[in-house]
Amino acid sequence: MKALLSSGVLFLAAIQAQTAATGPDFFAAKVYPVLVQANCRICHTTAGVASGTHVHFPEKGASQSQIELFGLSLSGVVDRSNPADSLLFQKPTNRIKHTGGLRIKPGTEEERTLFAWVRYLAATSEATLASERKRLADNSGARAQVHLVRRLTHSQYNNTVRDLLGDYSRPALHFPPEDYIDGFRNQLRYQNMPPLLVDAYSAAAEKLALNAFRAGDVNHLIPCKPASAGDAACRDRFLRAFGVRAFRRPLREDEFRRYAAAFSAEAKQTGKFLEGARLVVEAMLDSPDFLFHVEAGPDKRWADYDIASRLSYLLWDTMPDKALMDAAANGELRTAAGREAAARRLLADPKAHQALDEFFDEWLRFDRVLNASKESHRFPEFSLEMAQNMVEETRRLLNHLVWDNRNFMELFTADYAYLSADLASLYKLPPPSGQFELVHFPAGSPRAGFLGEAAFLAANAGPTETSPTQRGIFVREQLLCQQVPPPPPNVPALPEASEAMPLTRRQRMLEHASNPACASCHRLMDPIGFGLESFDAVGRYRSRETILIESETGKRKDDKKIDLNLDTTGEVAGIPSSSFSDARQLGTILSGSKVCQECMVRQIFRYAYGRIETSADEATIQQLFATFRDSGFHFRDLMIALVKSPQFMAGFEDVPTSRNSKTMDVRASVKEPKQ
Repeated sequence: MKALLSSGVLFLAAIQAQTAATGPDFFAAKVYPVLVQANCRICHTTAGVASGTHVHFPEKGASQSQIELFGLSLSGVVDRSNPADSLLFQKPTNRIKHTGGLRIKPGTEEERTLFAWVRYLAATSEATLASERKRLADNSGARAQVHLVRRLTHSQYNNTVRDLLGDYSRPALHFPPEDYIDGFRNQLRYQNMPPLLVDAYSAAAEKLALNAFRAGDVNHLIPCKPASAGDAACRDRFLRAFGVRAFRRPLREDEFRRYAAAFSAEAKQTGKFLEGARLVVEAMLDSPDFLFHVEAGPDKRWADYDIASRLSYLLWDTMPDKALMDAAANGELRTAAGREAAARRLLADPKAHQALDEFFDEWLRFDRVLNASKESHRFPEFSLEMAQNMVEETRRLLNHLVWDNRNFMELFTADYAYLSADLASLYKLPPPSGQFELVHFPAGSPRAGFLGEAAFLAANAGPTETSPTQRGIFVREQLLCQQVPPPPPNVPALPEASEAMPLTRRQRMLEHASNPACASCHRLMDPIGFGLESFDAVGRYRSRETILIESETGKRKDDKKIDLNLDTTGEVAGIPSSSFSDARQLGTILSGSKVCQECMVRQIFRYAYGRIETSADEATIQQLFATFRDSGFHFRDLMIALVKSPQFMAGFEDVPTSRNSKTMDVRASVKEPKQ
């Protein structure tokens, strides 16, 4: 009765407000600024902590129509029979427990403005709302992004020169390192060309071209036997055959004439046909037409070849082969069926393993464990070789799930692992009979899947201690696709444990919960990491936390160790019934969470398109998720659905086919280099 009276009082107080909502323009002018000011959009996006609620703010810079459309979409969290009980009103005012805490203070003008919109949505008929949504959707201008040019990533560069020239030197290892942006190293907005990289490309082109003919034409790049240094017929065959492979499209006539002139001048000066070929190879490798693969470019004649490159660099991480180029020349890749047939062939090739390995390496940030540093006195077993074993363990699990057609969500629940002898020792398990053999965990083990593997646990920890925050951020961002706001400046360091104040890591992190400036974000991260505190900074299981108090003498023998009891209870805020206390329990929660399942789709989408998804992509994301779910979460089915989707052809609509007999004749003369 008390609750009912309270609700009634709130409702009566609210309807006395003078503010009145008259339509979607009221939302855009009055309500939306209130919600933005309350920082609701930080969590309520497709990449926010509240992504699972499907109350998703439009992107920054959204049009008036898109903002109004968002306002109408909130009718799904309005109680028509009792507006005061609406989640849209109760959650931000924290009358109902809200993961984001209090955002709009009761009794304020902001609350009255919000409630005016709640009342409008409750009082407006579904038919009227539907009509308004259609009108605004037609005017919103929401369109899928189409990107034209993508620079080869370092791994794609290495793989391409291997398949183009038969060169296995992996020159991109010496290029300036690529940055991780939005989780990956291939995001389009940040693929700039700094001077150091330009210089590296030029130096690599010169060296690769020199090595290609150092011992003659050992990789059969010349499709004919030249009669002389100035053999024009053989020169032309070479230019067209090599050019179509290097640029992933036939040469334009102006390009052909330019390279032919450069070839002939060099061959005449040196008296050697191969010197002309070497010069052309160097020039082509230093050309933007090699260094970038064009997608839906301005020259529509080569659109089919652009599709071939998009397929090949996604599924192989390298250039198209002859069969894929022939399919492009024949216009076969324009249809979903044609792309599916090509994708199934590409996925059946070992090159597909290298492509997915690259995606997994970046998504799960294997670089962090390979570059990790651990204090040798505390963790003498940790070394670069051990770190490599940790990565290999996870790679083997991923390959098993993908290529043996398993349920991919088993990534989080697998009761087995592929262990080396060293890893078995770390996990306190009997050593396997061979390296990286499948070993089942004993019943009741706290380990399961990736979250119980050292590659995750060691990568997301410090040199001496665990990091609940870092582990929590990883789960949020990599496994739930939820962005966590960056920390404010000048954050004070946590207190150190001492003999006078022996505290566990969790106890020392209470500052995060008590400081309002920290609490709003840390309560989203730290409780996840707290549930994994039974694993130390290298992934060993522990029942207690050992605090090492270093002696003032500096001598190891004088150091003191204090064992403290652990509290390993954790939760994933925003996911109902998500309390856990070890990696196995957390894995079960994530594997059954639609947010996590959908995140698998979002991550491969981001990697495939080199960008974060937008609201215009949501229909495609949901279609891909439905296919992934209905397949039993088979990852290869997701990849095939991705290349069949209309979004994969964005930018190629209504473009005439590239098919012509001249192109097909050129392709018929092309030979793959000898491997």
